[in-house]
Amino acid sequence: MENSSKPVIHSKLPHIGTTIFTVMSKLAHDCNALNLSQGFPNFPADDELILLVEHYMKKGFNQYAPMSGVQPLREAIAIMVEKLYNTVYHPEKEIIITSGATEALFAAIAAVVSPGDEVIVFEPAYDSYVPAIELNGGVAVYITLEPPYFNINWQQVKAKVTSKTRMIVMNSPHNPATSVLTANDLQELASIVKGTNIFLLSDEVYEHIVFNGVKHQSFCTHPVLKERSFICGSFGKTFHVTGWKIGYCVAPAELSAEFRKIHQYLTFCTNTPIQLALADFLKNPDNYLSVSAFYEAKRNKFLGGLKNSRFTFIPSQGSYFQNLCYSAISDENDFDLAVRLTKEKGVASIPVSVFYHKLNDYKTLRFCFAKDDETLERAGEMLSRINDIA
Repeated sequence: MENSSKPVIHSKLPHIGTTIFTVMSKLAHDCNALNLSQGFPNFPADDELILLVEHYMKKGFNQYAPMSGVQPLREAIAIMVEKLYNTVYHPEKEIIITSGATEALFAAIAAVVSPGDEVIVFEPAYDSYVPAIELNGGVAVYITLEPPYFNINWQQVKAKVTSKTRMIVMNSPHNPATSVLTANDLQELASIVKGTNIFLLSDEVYEHIVFNGVKHQSFCTHPVLKERSFICGSFGKTFHVTGWKIGYCVAPAELSAEFRKIHQYLTFCTNTPIQLALADFLKNPDNYLSVSAFYEAKRNKFLGGLKNSRFTFIPSQGSYFQNLCYSAISDENDFDLAVRLTKEKGVASIPVSVFYHKLNDYKTLRFCFAKDDETLERAGEMLSRINDIA
């Protein structure tokens, strides 16, 4: 008799469901709430950049790009990195264009992590890191950072390193902590990895969004870190075009060679006319040098609207997110409160507990201030009216 039973999928990620970003954005839409949850701008991209994309589309640049990215964009990135950090990457051998920074993060992990390898992850952590580690057979080793400052205890990091440690994943400016690494942090990390076989994955997608005159400390500025680092960037974050999914990875030639092997079977190549448009747009350094001041003004506007609220906060040091502590308002867990604020108060946020593997609840919500001024003003007014939530 023929067996009619259906095949059963044995999930490779059995504990993973729909991302919190999708959940909260849908809830915001359903409740007609202000969506300060998912990290995307609600204002348009630069007109010049849009026209450049249109130009290259009409010129017929609509077929596959070279696997590593179009040469003009890789050259433009090399010039930008040298200008910002006084270090050189070869545009053909050490720079790869990816379909979003998340692809770059995955490819970097897949390039070096094998079954049984340990990867150190600092939490709260962006939600793609650990699934990528697990899909490649690695084991996430967590180091927990706590609000409000999310400082790293480097002695604890040193204690976590074992003979199985293959990679350390870092993120600065940090999402969702909104903290930034210092030059001393880079030196502490260098002293730990020097002379080891440990690779580094540096998620620097918010490199152009740092505040209060602070300089972004890229891993490429430290020779010990640079020689073992995959550094991932995002044009979507920098130029307010997250839907275009254009990222990149810079890494030494031998690391890039392995990265390309993964990249070519993930997406092979990335949108051609947008790459060419970005190459032209990067020729004017003001287009990326002005981004920090732009977002610092938005951060200040958002926080200014909260001056009479009962939320407490440390002003964001980087990224376009702001964490607000609500311990003076409610004892409710952060997920339930985020849902209730969306439904009852009309403002959507992200509960920070979801960025911890044990769902640590520090009574903190993350808000995205990459919004137009009207939205930020309305959000400030609405949040300031919240005195307590029973």
